[in-house]
Amino acid sequence: MKKLEDLILTYKNFPKDGIDFKDVLEILQYPDIFKDLILKMSSNKFLKDAEAIISIDARGFIFGSAVALESSKPMVVARKPGKLPGKTLTREYDLEYGKNSLSIQINALKKFNSFVIVDDLLATGGTVNCVSRLLQDQRKEILGLITFVELKKLNGRMKLDFPVESIISI
Repeated sequence: MKKLEDLILTYKNFPKDGIDFKDVLEILQYPDIFKDLILKMSSNKFLKDAEAIISIDARGFIFGSAVALESSKPMVVARKPGKLPGKTLTREYDLEYGKNSLSIQINALKKFNSFVIVDDLLATGGTVNCVSRLLQDQRKEILGLITFVELKKLNGRMKLDFPVESIISI
């Protein structure tokens, strides 16, 4: 039987030279393993007190929506710019290989005060930090980050001022 670690594929020099891209999508081809992962992520102590989950474009949506369903929590999304209708909050952040930005619908945040961020992978922390700053600018509380994979050598958690739980650290 496959283990979680076996389902994290590495693509060298993607999306540019010098980057070893960790692809977690292989897990979707193993429903029983994916289900076990979602159950682990959904049993996280941060979720108990959170009013909602916020997941990050795009692979984070897969994990965030499954965790939201399993934990019976509402979900808000942070998307790449130009993808959300209505009034949005937007912030730019640095990637290991460039810049990007994320947006959140203002109306989606109004109902909730405390969030858990769910994403597929924590690398440098730039993406998660961007989401946390968007939430903090609106005086929202972040109870923690739940992620499938953490790339320890990139020290992403050091940029965050809230707890992090990773199912796998490599």
